[in-house]
Amino acid sequence: MRKIIHIDMDAFFASVEQRDNPVLRNRPVIVGGKPDSRGVVAAASYEARQFGIHSAMPCSQAYRKCPQAVFVKPRFEAYRQVSQHIHAIFTQYSDLIEPLSLDEAYLDVTENKVNNPSATRIAQAICRQIKQKTGLTASAGVSYNKFIAKIASDINKPDGIKIVLPEEGEAFVAQLAIGQFYGIGRATEKKMRALEIENGTQLKEKSLDFLLHNFGKAGSFYYKIARGIDEREVNNSRIRKSLGSETTFSVDILNRDELLQQLSLLVEEVSEDLLKKKIMGSTITLKVKFDDFVQVTRSKTIEGKINDYDSIYSLCKMLLTKTEAGRRKVRLLGVSLSSFAELSCEKSSAKRVMQQLELDLSHKIK
Repeated sequence: MRKIIHIDMDAFFASVEQRDNPVLRNRPVIVGGKPDSRGVVAAASYEARQFGIHSAMPCSQAYRKCPQAVFVKPRFEAYRQVSQHIHAIFTQYSDLIEPLSLDEAYLDVTENKVNNPSATRIAQAICRQIKQKTGLTASAGVSYNKFIAKIASDINKPDGIKIVLPEEGEAFVAQLAIGQFYGIGRATEKKMRALEIENGTQLKEKSLDFLLHNFGKAGSFYYKIARGIDEREVNNSRIRKSLGSETTFSVDILNRDELLQQLSLLVEEVSEDLLKKKIMGSTITLKVKFDDFVQVTRSKTIEGKINDYDSIYSLCKMLLTKTEAGRRKVRLLGVSLSSFAELSCEKSSAKRVMQQLELDLSHKIK
């Protein structure tokens, strides 16, 4: 039986801001756009969440809910540096690490570097080291598969650990509301409720044929997780052929200005990472997942190489117009750059790219 840990930092962006600026501690902090802008919330501290504020909420709405909140512009480089410290701690315990984002990752500690048979004690040690090294808190889920570990890490937040033993797996899943299932979004949740599936117990009552008929290939996954089964391995063997970032919104977004704000945040993060790694690319890919889980990608390959914010953002805006974003609700946005080259590419090539972009962008989102 495998031993899987899911580590998830607590209110990561906002916690970094509170750590670095003592004035913000114990205050509602919102990372994102300005309160009088059409921007959206990228992250909210736990003090802000008490007012019902969550990510992807319009900043103007967040301000109305909590006028005393402090609005802070994201600092992706700071978050990335903290993430590197956290990842270094992970490597002390296992080589089987699967990062999901800057602030969360799976670890398979079935066999580990410290020869500790207890995944719970390893999780406790990791969270303790994270606190000592970064001054931030993390929560952990410990179980025998990725699905349950992921959900468990959210149970005792913040600064908590939840252990689900193999013999407890089915009962743990049975009592979950469908909305708590990782991988079941709002559209699928709505469909399940229409089929009288409100929780794990009712999901388990449905046959495999029923689930395949109503949910396609995903039905097989739902059938297994209802029984506490998840055979996916922790994957640390991904070969990086592209560099990017994506975000899943807690609330689906229809407003195009809000989508552009989220797109800007993603591009800023990707550009900073490219500049830091001293690489450039020529293929931009935009990923859009709609509220019904239909996913589309749009790509453009240009002459020359780019890594700057303006070039990438201009291309992404153009690609966004080639999707139904703004007419259909969006659940996820992703941006990536590929076809890499070293930073020594001629500056004249980048200049030609920018001149070309000005011509390509005659059709804009308004």
